[in-house]
Amino acid sequence: MNVAIYCRISTNKQELANQLDALKSFARKRNFKVKHVFCDVASGKRADRVEFNKMMSATAQRKFDVILVWALDRLSREGMTKTVNLIEHLNKIGVDVVSYTEPYLDTTNELARNILLAVVSTLAKAEREKISERTKAGLERLKREGKKLGRPPVSEKTKIKVQQLLTESKGVRAIARAMNVSPAFVSQVRKEALHRKKRN
Repeated sequence: MNVAIYCRISTNKQELANQLDALKSFARKRNFKVKHVFCDVASGKRADRVEFNKMMSATAQRKFDVILVWALDRLSREGMTKTVNLIEHLNKIGVDVVSYTEPYLDTTNELARNILLAVVSTLAKAEREKISERTKAGLERLKREGKKLGRPPVSEKTKIKVQQLLTESKGVRAIARAMNVSPAFVSQVRKEALHRKKRN
């Protein structure tokens, strides 16, 4: 199998060298052919991971069959749900994931892949439910404290200005940005104006 090695560290470049040596040795033992090596010295945020984004572009072109990582958290630290989505996306396009330090994480084995995806999907669901429960609890607390939720009410002055901009044929989103209101509010003002025009 053709393999891409992916490493990510925060700062310590010696750690990067150690990871690479171990991963290359592991690849030789598994008879993997290392075709690409991608290394990021960055946080877990995808926007900061230039090499990761390059790897995903190469993945879409099927330039390799397997992504070999030190551990799953090197591949993604964006929460269980996004990690599951990433693994499932790779699976759909025929690219497997193998973790050096986590022997159970080896999607080249179909049975292991199916079990893994079932387990992490369940964990992802639990994570989503926990986040939802925390959000609901926070909203309930704000309500008890008498705090209003959502956007503050829009003043009549702002509404008149939005109406004026609409007559100048400016786009809904452009007006929303200029007036710091939601596109939905601008659309509602336009709808009301059209309704009044029809009645007149």
